[in-house]
Amino acid sequence: QICNQHNAEAPSLEHALHRMAQTEPNLDHDISWLLLPSYWAKIVVALISFLCFANSYDGDFVFDDSEAIINNKDLRAETPLGDLWHHDFWGSKLSSNTSHKSYRPLTVLTFRINYLFAGGFYPVGFHVINIILHCTISVLMVDVFSILLGGLQFTNKGRRLNLAPKTSLLAALLFAAHPVHTECVAGIVGRADLLCALFFLLSFLGYCKAFKENKEGHNFSIFWVLVSVILGAIAMLCKEQGITILGLNAVFDALVINKINLLELIQKLLHKDKSLENAGLLRKGLLFRITLLLSGGASILYIRWRIMGTGPPAFTEVDNPASFADSLFVRAINYNYYYSLNAWLLLCPWWLCFDWSMGCIPLIKSVSDWRLIALAALWFCLIGLICQALCSEDSHKRRILTLGLGFLIIPFLPASNLFFRVGFVIAERVIYLPSIGYCILFTYGFSLLSKQAKKKKILAVAVLGILLINVMRCALRSSQWRSEEQLFRSALSVCPLNAKVHYNVGKNLADKGNQSAAIKYYREAVRLNPKYVHAMNNLGNILKERNELQEAEELLSLAVQIQPDFAAAWMNLGIVQNSLRRFEEAEQSYWTAIKHRKKYPDCYYNLGRLYADLNRHIDALNAWRNATVLKPEHSLAWNNMIILLDNTGNLAQAEAVGREALELIPNDHSLMFSLANVLGKSQKYKESEALFLKAIKANPNAASYHGNLAVLYHRWGNLDLAKKHYEVSLKLDPMAPGTKENYNLLRRKLEQLQKKGG
Repeated sequence: QICNQHNAEAPSLEHALHRMAQTEPNLDHDISWLLLPSYWAKIVVALISFLCFANSYDGDFVFDDSEAIINNKDLRAETPLGDLWHHDFWGSKLSSNTSHKSYRPLTVLTFRINYLFAGGFYPVGFHVINIILHCTISVLMVDVFSILLGGLQFTNKGRRLNLAPKTSLLAALLFAAHPVHTECVAGIVGRADLLCALFFLLSFLGYCKAFKENKEGHNFSIFWVLVSVILGAIAMLCKEQGITILGLNAVFDALVINKINLLELIQKLLHKDKSLENAGLLRKGLLFRITLLLSGGASILYIRWRIMGTGPPAFTEVDNPASFADSLFVRAINYNYYYSLNAWLLLCPWWLCFDWSMGCIPLIKSVSDWRLIALAALWFCLIGLICQALCSEDSHKRRILTLGLGFLIIPFLPASNLFFRVGFVIAERVIYLPSIGYCILFTYGFSLLSKQAKKKKILAVAVLGILLINVMRCALRSSQWRSEEQLFRSALSVCPLNAKVHYNVGKNLADKGNQSAAIKYYREAVRLNPKYVHAMNNLGNILKERNELQEAEELLSLAVQIQPDFAAAWMNLGIVQNSLRRFEEAEQSYWTAIKHRKKYPDCYYNLGRLYADLNRHIDALNAWRNATVLKPEHSLAWNNMIILLDNTGNLAQAEAVGREALELIPNDHSLMFSLANVLGKSQKYKESEALFLKAIKANPNAASYHGNLAVLYHRWGNLDLAKKHYEVSLKLDPMAPGTKENYNLLRRKLEQLQKKGG
């Protein structure tokens, strides 16, 4: 029942509403739980949600954050804002064949704002916004759950009544402290799910406001229905799941506003009963509102389809093995097994992993696989709940179970593989919205148990214990998301068969300089997935640096054989072949890499080194020039150009290149050093001295800087200063080539001068 706002007798009407509320079963009646005023309930929920994830505030950029944030040019001020509307979440053009078609421009816009306000890539600001978003969503959940569990009723003054304050608080606390949400909150790329959830909930609450002046289901506000559609569109521009709120609003309208009995409606439709209006389907306004929702949703999807293009996203078999299975039976069985694992993560969120692909969950290929028990358990529970939702004589029970199942299943549909292939096996972040349905079902189950239980306080303590365990689990999991090392290592015990986990642990170790340990994990990654070209490439790189060239060549050759367009592997293969003095093959590998990646400055740099080794000086200079055009801050390419021109006697050209390089990279001490050498040979001693001193200030422990400055002073005739810097150079590196000989020459000269002076 929804009150008539135009009734002048407000006080008596409000009492009447409370009496009507008592006629329906009240979930709160049998629950031994805290009864708090609405504002206190929201403060408690906000505090709990903050405590769960607060320790992630100073975490690093981890895992996908690198690609979505650090390497995403759409965050930089020099990228036009308009590009955000034509690029995917990772900064690639939507029209590109490599694009994942994840169209989330509003999420990227918030990253860009974060970047601009922080003045760079400082993760604290990004993490703080994520924590604030989760707290805000959790607070909104108090209102959402009060409507879903207690119904929608307003006073004559337009104030919404909370008819389930205890259960709505419990459900909101379960949501706020669910450990499966850690990836969304502690992982910065989870911002997409958080923003989507925020506008998803605002759309639902906006739709509820449409019935503020409702009388008998006839009056509603078109304005708020349209606002709800717009908020749903905004949710979708944050993440694809957002569009599902329009379907849920329609379900809510039918069940709560129009009180339709789904089983009765289905029976009437099957029997072509002409009394459908009595079932509520044709009740005034319902069809119109559903038409608005459907047309709004269709328009949004059409616009998105036009923007992102008609081509499906490109995923590989390792991303989602089941979707590449030839047998329909194998695909169906494995998809259902994935659903059961998602359900288990909601029920028991203890085994959490940043990535569930690459062999983490082996395919079910036979009916004798014991894991089919999980499918049976899932469908046994679902069918039982659906039967109760349809067939129960208790209308209150039917409504809550249907809404719970609706919020559990409908937001999950975009990730279900039913409509299109997705790029993951399991992703904890996509369970953020479906967990609303889980919290409804859990809370309703708790209320039913409380009704039957004699010792209600013991049951309440048990639920409180679950909440406490969840809070501690959230805090622990958040700490694991603070750094890549902790995150990757935490996955080893959860997904030991996941090649990507071993690869990431190895990469993290290699970045820290621990090559021996990194090799072990890279080898394990290749063993688990013999087609893992990125692991082969990185392992080949380390072996190349350790001068184990034969094995490095074998690995890199295999990588390009498996993936012929793998430009990085072609370049590294060229480096190995160059080291093996197979110059023609190396040149061919470099050009193949450039063919597959047109803008590849590092490859041009290595090609230049090859040409320099072959004394093809003009080709070398051209290759390095290409590298600096593609990447103006490529210090090594600039340096090599200066050194080559210097060594070939082209001092004027070397000086011009050096000055050009320093204009682009003014604080690069290696460029200062190279240009200072050229200026010294051109007898521009004063300018050369200034650059040497500036380079030494930037890098005081470089023996060669002191040694070459000493040579400059030696030529210049400043013998005391020459002696001083020779001695510093020898102290830093006693084996510095040429320095000891020059120092001995200087000492003999000084002794001769002393004798003459004597």
